[in-house]
Amino acid sequence: MIFGEFSRDEAEGVLLAHTLDLGGKTLKKGRALTAADLVLLRQAGIEHVCGARLGADDLDENAAAAAIAALLAGPGAETRKPYTGRCNVHARARGVLRVDAERIDALNMLDEAIAIGTLPDHALARPGQVLASVKIIPFAVGRDLVERCRAAVSGAPPLRLAPLRPRRAALIVGELPGMKENVFRATVAATRQRLDGLGSRLALTLRCRHEKNAYANKLGEARAAGCDLLLVAGATVTKDRLDVVPAAVVAAGGAVDHFGMPVEPGNMLLLAHIGDAPVLALPGCARSRRTNGLDWVLQRLHAGLPLGRADIMRMGVGGLIRSPLEPEDEAEDETGGDMQADTMPSADVPADVPADAPNVAALVLAAGRSARMGGVNKLFAELDGVPLLLRAVNAALASKAASVTVVLGHEAERAEALLAGCNVNIVRNPDYADGMSTSLRAGLAALPDAATAAVVLLADMPRISAVHVDRLIDAHDAARPAILAPRKDGRRGNPVLWPREFFPAMRAVRGDQGARGVLDAHAERIRFIEFDDDAIHADIDTPDNLHALGER
Repeated sequence: MIFGEFSRDEAEGVLLAHTLDLGGKTLKKGRALTAADLVLLRQAGIEHVCGARLGADDLDENAAAAAIAALLAGPGAETRKPYTGRCNVHARARGVLRVDAERIDALNMLDEAIAIGTLPDHALARPGQVLASVKIIPFAVGRDLVERCRAAVSGAPPLRLAPLRPRRAALIVGELPGMKENVFRATVAATRQRLDGLGSRLALTLRCRHEKNAYANKLGEARAAGCDLLLVAGATVTKDRLDVVPAAVVAAGGAVDHFGMPVEPGNMLLLAHIGDAPVLALPGCARSRRTNGLDWVLQRLHAGLPLGRADIMRMGVGGLIRSPLEPEDEAEDETGGDMQADTMPSADVPADVPADAPNVAALVLAAGRSARMGGVNKLFAELDGVPLLLRAVNAALASKAASVTVVLGHEAERAEALLAGCNVNIVRNPDYADGMSTSLRAGLAALPDAATAAVVLLADMPRISAVHVDRLIDAHDAARPAILAPRKDGRRGNPVLWPREFFPAMRAVRGDQGARGVLDAHAERIRFIEFDDDAIHADIDTPDNLHALGER
């Protein structure tokens, strides 16, 4: 490329370095001058122009920027049309950006003609957001420079977007005597907003005393309900690995991975796990809407990125999070005391249901006498430390069901005490001794009018979780409703999703039976959803059933 001043009569093909205003005509910088342009220059009395003439081995700024940007864009990223020597790399979806800083630095060091800027490593990006920008400083560069860039990149592109995977989250909130209700509501509201922003949902909200065993029980309930992210907001912030919340995690069969982080706000966060479910003991700042270390941890968890001790401790550089709106001396609230004015507003306690989700109700049948259990009410029997009734109700609550109705009968008072605090509509069936059909009728009559369908769950099937219920709800098409039944190895199971049009036929059932006859009568309307686990067949009728299921 030759850059300099050119005689007007020899300037055809030259790229203008600066915009020229010729009165009635404007020639913009970067324009390749044509013979007609030279006539306009002569008429304007311009004898010389400043610009660049490309050689045979040169690439113009747009072509070069596009070629280099294409080298950067890995999974989840894409380039857009270049302009004025710039080509941007955009996010295809929401995700967490990973940047190979060493190779980006190497590219920038190759030649001053190249300028590449990116978002920070681990930045959360929205769909379409610019992740990186490639700017070619001069009007053109040699093709050899692009090839040198290609060699410097070698292998996987230095930018990739780790997509966010939705999670079914549970929030367990501890209580101490005298704590104000607005503390609880602010915690729920802030957590809900954080999860919404990551494409997840707050599926289950539980409250308990600030005691080790109480937290351990609620952790077990959340796991049994199918939640795969467990958040614990202690009544007081965790101060030690042996404090109440981490001790509860261990008691629930989990382990503590790391305590503390070099991010402020957020220092007091604790990372643990129970099985394959991450557990976070939340810092006091989790009740605020402002960005803090919890946000960074949640983003990486949702993106499936490594998150161990070393990953957390490397967050220190840049880990002092401040904004113009934040006072310099803001400290975490470690006591569970009153909320400041900048915390999240109050919100309803029930779990979120996506705005575009169909209005499907959950109906839990739990009125039976447990006649084959030897005098024991099976619904209060525990599996993995959680009563069967609570397992069924929590599975419904943690699902995408818009409402949960529970039909009780035998030992109804005891059942209501167990479900105290659950956001469910309880219906007592005084005729429960006459069989399951009476509970089905009572429950269907109590469902909200807005429900387009209902998932009927049997409370004695303890391995059913929100995962099973949501698969049915996700398959429901209100425009073309079908009976949705789970199936494994050719054998039909429970629960079953029923469109509203079948409710009259279900209410017509009599005796000690459910809606199996209605299923058989409308076999052509059944659509089977294939499952790969035995939960859809595993029910409890006898003590031996319970023992065998517990051993499995």
